[in-house]
Amino acid sequence: MDANYLTNPLIFLIEVILGLYALLVMLRFLLQKLRADFYNPLSQFIVKLTTPALNPLRRIIPGFAGMDISSLMLAWLVTALQLWLVLILGDPGSVSSTSLLLPLLLAIPELIQLTINIFLFAVIIQAVLSWFGNAHYNPAYSFLNHLTEPLLRPARRMIPAISGIDLSPMAVMLGLILLKMLLIPPIRGLALVLGNP
Repeated sequence: MDANYLTNPLIFLIEVILGLYALLVMLRFLLQKLRADFYNPLSQFIVKLTTPALNPLRRIIPGFAGMDISSLMLAWLVTALQLWLVLILGDPGSVSSTSLLLPLLLAIPELIQLTINIFLFAVIIQAVLSWFGNAHYNPAYSFLNHLTEPLLRPARRMIPAISGIDLSPMAVMLGLILLKMLLIPPIRGLALVLGNP
């Protein structure tokens, strides 16, 4: 039987489970940073899933300047664990005792990319929901609005609506995609250089 027969599904499960958990923890960090409504059902869902892992970390890592550093640290550790497990399963012979540094460093650009993707998809989903008249009463719309408003507000000031059509979501999406294209490759390259001495 081919060695990849079980390895590839296992890698897929690790990426999905740990990737989704890192997403939830980053969402919790962003929602707290943006002072979102924590009584929203989606916010409550995120809080309930992330609190068991965050409570022990909060005893060790205090917040700083209004930021929940323990959430950021947990997202970083979960992402690093995901990368490390994928490295081990993908090529067990290449993993040495010093290679733990590589996933820890690669987790940084991964988290930055995840954050940009959160904002990007939040803007896209909110734009689609805005086409439906009653979407503003949906808890998901309110949840997305808390995420996207800090980006859309300045864009609306710079780009006025044309014939009643708001072009600010398109401008923000283009800006986020460009940011990802310009920012992630050099940071990932630096992480690879530092992680492979």
